[in-house]
Amino acid sequence: MTQPPIVTAAVLIIGDEILSGRTHDSNMRTIAQFLAPLGVDVREARIVPDVRNTIIAAVQALSAAYTYVFTTGGIGPTHDDITADAVAAAFGRTIGVRDDARAILAEWYRGRDIPFTDARLRMARIPDGASLIANPVSGAPGFQIGNVFVLAGVPAVMRGMLEDIPSRITGGAVVFARTVKAAGLREAEFASALGEIAAERPDLSLGSYPWMKMGPSGAPDFGTSLVVRGRDQASVEAAAGLIASQLTDRGYTPRFED
Repeated sequence: MTQPPIVTAAVLIIGDEILSGRTHDSNMRTIAQFLAPLGVDVREARIVPDVRNTIIAAVQALSAAYTYVFTTGGIGPTHDDITADAVAAAFGRTIGVRDDARAILAEWYRGRDIPFTDARLRMARIPDGASLIANPVSGAPGFQIGNVFVLAGVPAVMRGMLEDIPSRITGGAVVFARTVKAAGLREAEFASALGEIAAERPDLSLGSYPWMKMGPSGAPDFGTSLVVRGRDQASVEAAAGLIASQLTDRGYTPRFED
């Protein structure tokens, strides 16, 4: 039986405010969680400043390396929103106000009795040959050019734009995941056992992720999450079951997630 293809993606987060720490990014996680059920693996994420040549270089490199690229940020109405221009340059395209994008914005603002200013008109500048991505949250469209999807940086707006993506992509083999959590388990205590399980199952990805927080009494609440990922669900479940069994033998009470 022919196996589904491996389809990959990269996320390019654009904005000085992310790099300065002023704004917390949540878009990468949202995109990865959105794409996973579609059979698209996010393999790389980059954060770059609002610098034209840096954006161009990143778009070109990621577009060549992955099946799809998702950019977020830099398509608003202000002077430092340069993503659309940079992406156009990355593909050697011209850019200007598009009639279809202008009409969408004009209707959006007219329906809300908001002035359609020159600044807002900047958001109708679309690279030649790109297709628009609908924006049900704030009207201003994103766009797709080649294998690159250009989305807003505001999380709520970006999430809305993602709804226009599934019909545009061809997914691949879905990755299944199973998490086994063990309270009180120190990561090193199970490292050797996890390594042996991983060596016997090269088709799976196994990871160990400790957690620690303060409990209600002030005492530390800690443990380790052991995560199994793979494209064969039965193999994932079998490996997770073996981990749980070995944890039980060591006196821990495993708890399954995912």
